[in-house]
Amino acid sequence: MMPETQETSLGQQTYAEVTEKNQETSNARYSELVSRVGHRIAAVSGRGDFAWEFRVLASDEQNAFCLPGGKVAVYEGILPICENEAGLAVVMSHEVAHALARHGGERMSQNAAVSGLKTAVGYVMQKQDEVRREAALKAYGLASEYGVLLPYSRKHELEADHIGVMLMAQAGYDPAEAPRFWKRFGGAAGASGKPAEFMSTHPSDDRRVDELTKLLPKAQDYFAKAETSIGLGETI
Repeated sequence: MMPETQETSLGQQTYAEVTEKNQETSNARYSELVSRVGHRIAAVSGRGDFAWEFRVLASDEQNAFCLPGGKVAVYEGILPICENEAGLAVVMSHEVAHALARHGGERMSQNAAVSGLKTAVGYVMQKQDEVRREAALKAYGLASEYGVLLPYSRKHELEADHIGVMLMAQAGYDPAEAPRFWKRFGGAAGASGKPAEFMSTHPSDDRRVDELTKLLPKAQDYFAKAETSIGLGETI
């Protein structure tokens, strides 16, 4: 329901707003590392038309995102869990995959269908920027929609895992780090307080590890053919 040109425009606007409201890191090494890994992933993404941009935000939040058009931000809090360049590549390639697969636009279209096309279109016509910005930043997760929207979001997450592990391998990073990263991430988050998978937009960490492990043979083929073999890269 949204042309890619509009998604890209939305990504640029939202990225400018988010980076204006959130202070950038003062750690030059973090910035250089994220830029280096990001450009390697961008080089194999097939989207040379994106105006790629990579920033590190000064926050303890364990998160990262990629908005339409290749606007990427990594929060400082997730870097220690990455442990090395390949771990960072797991995170960044996953987020880049969301943008490549246009998941933000898909989620907005899904929301419109669930809400009722007539009502949704009327709302979008009145408040286009607000609705599109929400679609680009996060999945829809209202309690009444567990049976429809959240499973769809988990499908997006697993698809991004799949695309991402192939991207990092093509960029020269050892894809075997992908399941290892999710094990670390799950351990850092802790089991307590985490919602059951059916109530979350994300699949469980154990499921991600299992699915990524199944993809390793194919990803290793890409890794073996990569122009430059970086492996695990620099330690963070």
